[in-house]
Amino acid sequence: MNFLKSSVGRKVLMAITGQLMVLFVVVHLLGNSTIFIGLINSYAEHLHSLGPFVWLFRLVLLAMVLIHAFFGIQVTLENRAATPQKYAVNRTLKVSLASSSMIWTGLTLVLFIVYHLCHFTARLTSDVASYAGQVPGDVYKMVLGSFQHGLISFVYVAAMCALCLHLYHGIQSFFQTMGWNNDTSLPLISCIGRALAVIFLLGYSSIPVFILTGILS
Repeated sequence: MNFLKSSVGRKVLMAITGQLMVLFVVVHLLGNSTIFIGLINSYAEHLHSLGPFVWLFRLVLLAMVLIHAFFGIQVTLENRAATPQKYAVNRTLKVSLASSSMIWTGLTLVLFIVYHLCHFTARLTSDVASYAGQVPGDVYKMVLGSFQHGLISFVYVAAMCALCLHLYHGIQSFFQTMGWNNDTSLPLISCIGRALAVIFLLGYSSIPVFILTGILS
């Protein structure tokens, strides 16, 4: 409890849960990319065959999201309370858009996760309602039909932009919080983190974009 009461302790917990979610983002992207080789139905069937393990994993992931979001909001509010007055001279020239918008991109991703679960998991929206109750059903056809709607594709691409911004700063911040970097390694770690963030953006966004433009049909 003392660990969680300290600012450092909460930041460490945020860093660990954040990077565990990054690992999920990697695995999820690899699975989703099977749509390009026509194997996404097989991938979905394999996940469904895991039965309760899939739901256990989802619950663990949900717990990590909630922990990460809760302490993220708490630390942000505490930091703002510590500096209630704006400086007469702006001294945040080194603060990037990615680092200054972490709280907003994070909240955007939380809202997107809720939408995504309602969309392709629970299948509550009108564009996929006909697939509700199918386990897993024709996932390829479902995804194809859904992303042919411009608004839905836009929502997914916009969410991936938020993910890119969040990880653009978040990945290197993890190593800094854990004390695993130094003046020599920080530039390399930052470069790798930013490259991964862009790869995630391009990888995830390519699916709705390719479907919407007719490249993938």
